[in-house]
Amino acid sequence: MHDIVIRNGLIYDGSGADPFEADVAIDGDKITAIGEIDSRGHEEINASDKIVTPGFVDIHTHFDGQVTWDPYLKPSSCHGVTTIVMGNCGVGFAPCRPEQRDWLIGLMEGVEDIPGTALYEGIEWDWESFPEYLDALDRRPLALDVGTQVPHGAVRAYVMGERGVSHEVASEQEMIEMARLVGESIEAGALGFSTSRTEKHRDSSGVITPTISAHEQELVTIAKAVGERGTGVLQGISDFYDFDSEFRIFKRMARESGRPISLTVEQQDARPAWWLQLLDAISRAQAEGIDMRGQVPPRATGVLLGLTVTAHPLLFNPVYGEIADKSLEARVSIMRNPEFRRRVLDAPHSSSGMDLMDEVLFSYNKMFRLGEPANYEPKPEDSLEAEATRKGVSAEEVVYDMLLEQDGHSLIYHPLFNYGSGNLDYVRTMLDHPYTILGLSDGGAHCGLLCDASFPTTLIQHWGRDREGEQLPLTKLIAMQTRQTAAQVGLYDRGLLRPGYKADVNVIDFSKLALHHPHVVNDLPAGGRRLVQSATGYEQTIISGKVAFQQGESTGELNGRLIRGSQQARSV
Repeated sequence: MHDIVIRNGLIYDGSGADPFEADVAIDGDKITAIGEIDSRGHEEINASDKIVTPGFVDIHTHFDGQVTWDPYLKPSSCHGVTTIVMGNCGVGFAPCRPEQRDWLIGLMEGVEDIPGTALYEGIEWDWESFPEYLDALDRRPLALDVGTQVPHGAVRAYVMGERGVSHEVASEQEMIEMARLVGESIEAGALGFSTSRTEKHRDSSGVITPTISAHEQELVTIAKAVGERGTGVLQGISDFYDFDSEFRIFKRMARESGRPISLTVEQQDARPAWWLQLLDAISRAQAEGIDMRGQVPPRATGVLLGLTVTAHPLLFNPVYGEIADKSLEARVSIMRNPEFRRRVLDAPHSSSGMDLMDEVLFSYNKMFRLGEPANYEPKPEDSLEAEATRKGVSAEEVVYDMLLEQDGHSLIYHPLFNYGSGNLDYVRTMLDHPYTILGLSDGGAHCGLLCDASFPTTLIQHWGRDREGEQLPLTKLIAMQTRQTAAQVGLYDRGLLRPGYKADVNVIDFSKLALHHPHVVNDLPAGGRRLVQSATGYEQTIISGKVAFQQGESTGELNGRLIRGSQQARSV
């Protein structure tokens, strides 16, 4: 008798092969048989008219703080995710000297828009070194499997102190010490090392991340320390303003370490072609035998604007500023007053003083009603600017009125990156590239601006079923966020439905799979705010052989674990 038997499902096994009808037997924490299974299970799951997939592996999250107080890691766990990897973009909380805690919190708050008050309240800080951080995570209950990378920002500050924070050049001895710490962390179980070289990443006081100016030799020295351990991956993000110089750094890191590296790829309106340049350079590196890949999203990087979140188009309006500190209920009441509305709309345009922020707040041609279920590929003719034109009013008036919908809880969707063509054609090119890997969901981050932890659902729902125009095969899409993402970070024990593999499984009613409208909750420590988003269609999510989530909600099972280092499949 088996522990669990999943009956009569359509199996997408994660390999990219054609689906087939079969049963799946689970015993303990691994899959033991696939086919026509006569033996009964202590628990039987009827998957007729459902698809059965491996659990999704999300390799780009920022749950580094949340994991210390929240075993369920919402909203990622609402979307079939069974394994998360954090410590991306060079930010995290270990290693950390006690006197550096405030600075690391400020860096995470600024870079990833996670409330500092929640981090202060929620993190217990029962570690200093990175191995001690892993030990602390090992002691905590987890519903999902969790792997983490060593963040460059924390390592630099730990070794160099204020000099590292202030962008000074590391000495040779400091580079050697950083490499030693990263090597020690890989040996303790870190999955890799991450760094950031983008001006978009600033701490809560507006200071650019200290890793942006790290010398090439610093990064190569650290990467070689990873390579000397024979395991671990590298991850980075850059603005690539000086493309040749920046790409050379990442290429050297991968070549001299012999380890895989992945780099963020996003289309930006201000620089419409650089992402193609990056993908071309990655292809050339692969031709030279260097393992480089682009991390790409399944939809636009979409900012959510509204009165309940971090930003909205009235944020810098001087008249709105008169009521900005009031409660939502009070603001909505005042804003419904016709005279106040007139004053706001008559006020002179107020810039934020930052080009990217102004693009977010005032590009009315790229602002949309997200809808229910959520539509992440709206058409240009459905923008708020186009709506204003049809009504014969200003875009500012339409925006103002929309902010007051749902008693001020309405959210405006702004596809900031990857939407320059007015659709997701650029994203399709990214997804279909031979050397890209799915990522960039930023689960656990951007609590008041983005809710992209639902990327896994978008990938299969939109590209495999709903998209008008060119879609992608569902077999490919499922492989992209199971076997391929797992292999990218060295987790070869999962991502396939095969005997001997880890029993992380989704049973999905694909015909009913749908994303709901994001909404704000205040459930972080100290009442911190965050955006969450649920989905319909995830019937069961099994983690290590136990049904951990039913209809996207926790069953109470805490069968996840900390992942230490690369993992291999086990024989039955």
